[in-house]
Amino acid sequence: MNTLKNNLNTTSTSSNASNIPALDGPEKHYPVIIVGGGQAGMAMSFCLGKLDIEHLILDKAQELAHNWQHERWDSFCLVTPNWQCQLPGFPYNGDDPDGFMVKDEIINYLKAYRDFFNPPIQFSSPVSSLSQENGLFHIKTPKQYFTADQVVLACGGYHKPNILPFAQQFPDSMTQVHSRDYKNSKQLPEGEVMVIGTGQSGSQIAEDLHLEGRKVHLCVGSAPRVNRRYRGKDVVNWLNEMDYYQMTIDKHPEGDNAPHATNHYVTGRDGGRDLNLRVFAEQGMQLYGKMKTVVNGVIEFEDDLKTNLDYADNAAKRIRASIEKYIDENNIDAPADQNIHSQHLPESPSSLDLNTSNITSVVWATGFKMQFDWLKVPVTDNSGRPIQKRGLTDTNGLYFLGLNWMHTWGSGRFFHVGQDAEFISEQIAQKLKKQAIA
Repeated sequence: MNTLKNNLNTTSTSSNASNIPALDGPEKHYPVIIVGGGQAGMAMSFCLGKLDIEHLILDKAQELAHNWQHERWDSFCLVTPNWQCQLPGFPYNGDDPDGFMVKDEIINYLKAYRDFFNPPIQFSSPVSSLSQENGLFHIKTPKQYFTADQVVLACGGYHKPNILPFAQQFPDSMTQVHSRDYKNSKQLPEGEVMVIGTGQSGSQIAEDLHLEGRKVHLCVGSAPRVNRRYRGKDVVNWLNEMDYYQMTIDKHPEGDNAPHATNHYVTGRDGGRDLNLRVFAEQGMQLYGKMKTVVNGVIEFEDDLKTNLDYADNAAKRIRASIEKYIDENNIDAPADQNIHSQHLPESPSSLDLNTSNITSVVWATGFKMQFDWLKVPVTDNSGRPIQKRGLTDTNGLYFLGLNWMHTWGSGRFFHVGQDAEFISEQIAQKLKKQAIA
């Protein structure tokens, strides 16, 4: 049996901090503790440092940029151009602003940021419990516990791989990996590969396998797509000129649903290009609709492939139309569109028997679940999602940072996480000032 099934039900443990046991090392108090030492946590640290506010970052990993190093595939690169890497005090200053950082460059950028201002990070310190008593926060780690006046949760929202229950019905002989653990085609046994999910990860992994000459079977979901370039510019550059990235969530057409919407699939690989599933199908990739049922290795698919492909194309069309309107209104001289707009509609099998197919492995590109069960304060809803507005919660002194669409499109990215961190640092400073006066 493969390793994925053995870990499907693995969850982290949590404990009740209302009766904190004695742990190795004395209790330590900080005005502010930041949970998470990635780009969001370091951005928060930089902003607090500018205000001379003492703080500590607790990070569960043993090293900086652990997720980027160990939970991304080998050919991974950003889908946003380098000029959008704007961590506070440390904007991109390389010679390829319109390029796309590959994995090693992302890691080096984060390490350079750490070296730039030396934030106080304590690694190997996963927080197992956070509670509040009499206005003071108690933070428990395996070997120490801390108290803090204020806490910033900068640990993102991609905590636990989301594996569909269908996985239990796949043949035992089949290798199954989540996108978090996929590295390259050589990692998988010889044979054909099924990729489930067509968000950014699924589409990019499907292309990675396709380029390596593997026969790919792709279960297509309802993710939107976007053209990489249009009328002579990267679409990101057009949208930036059109002030799309300055739009706040309260003005977004989808409102509070914006953070939950699937990202448009596209790639920055080899300088950036479209990911067009219709073109992949023309090149030999087998496309299916969403999985409906799986019984003893036999998959039944929804009859929604055309609907899903049309939805993705229409999303790209809407973005192109908005750019066209902007070009017309501003009398911009732009070259003609050079994109391939395929109308190919591949045949979509209604079922597939994995037991008799040549498929030997499956990549689950089905996203992640948030896991905040260690929070002993009422700041999540019934589904476990944070309840916040621009990072502020109803629990006085507790904040979130680095979540998607927390304030703008760039909140969960290198682009605007620094703006959110600066806003929260101002709230923290005001609260500390009031405490000092009292």
